Amino acid sequence: MRLLVVEDEEDLVVALKVGLIRAGYAVDVAPDVDTATEKLTVNDYDLVLLDLNLPDGDGFSVCRAIRATPGGPRILMLTARDRLADRVRGLDEGADDYLVKPFALPELLARIRALLRREDGGTSVVEVGELRLDTARFEAYRGDRRLPLTPKEFGVLHYLMTRPGRVVPAEELLEHVWDEHADPFTNTVRVTVGSLRRKVTGEDEPLIETVIRQGYRLKELP
Repeated sequence: MRLLVVEDEEDLVVALKVGLIRAGYAVDVAPDVDTATEKLTVNDYDLVLLDLNLPDGDGFSVCRAIRATPGGPRILMLTARDRLADRVRGLDEGADDYLVKPFALPELLARIRALLRREDGGTSVVEVGELRLDTARFEAYRGDRRLPLTPKEFGVLHYLMTRPGRVVPAEELLEHVWDEHADPFTNTVRVTVGSLRRKVTGEDEPLIETVIRQGYRLKELP
């Protein structure tokens, strides 16, 4: 899953990026309203972590802009504004959740998982045939065999499992599983998919197919 952190406190940004990347997320950062607006226009995010006190404006304007676009990302407001009126306004403006600073990283990660579960039908477990992926525990299985996946392999498998039978272009995987610093002209997607295919397949038939000049497809397993 790809996240956008809209925050201008540099120390907090560094801590958030480290924690979120270790949890397996791709993370972009915007320090102000203008940068956030630009990145939201160019990129497709699953979740926005949004501060309200920004150098060039108010996070509420970013929230309204996101909600004005159909199919926009989830919004989790992270702010020092702890008054009841601010929390109520944040939720009324369209935020899906509201967390007051300072906060503990485990709680933030739990809230992120809860919000993203809504995209998976309210559960942290995704199953396709023998494949089972638990986003809360960061575990993947084929049958009873646990798959030792890297965070990027986990992200690719999750994306393919939520779209079984559909051909997913490499550019789409790069957009959702990697951050904005990924080089679109490298073979990073091909290498990651190749490694994932070997781990998922084992001694059995390949489950991830390469569709020449189109992308990759997870077989619709019985």
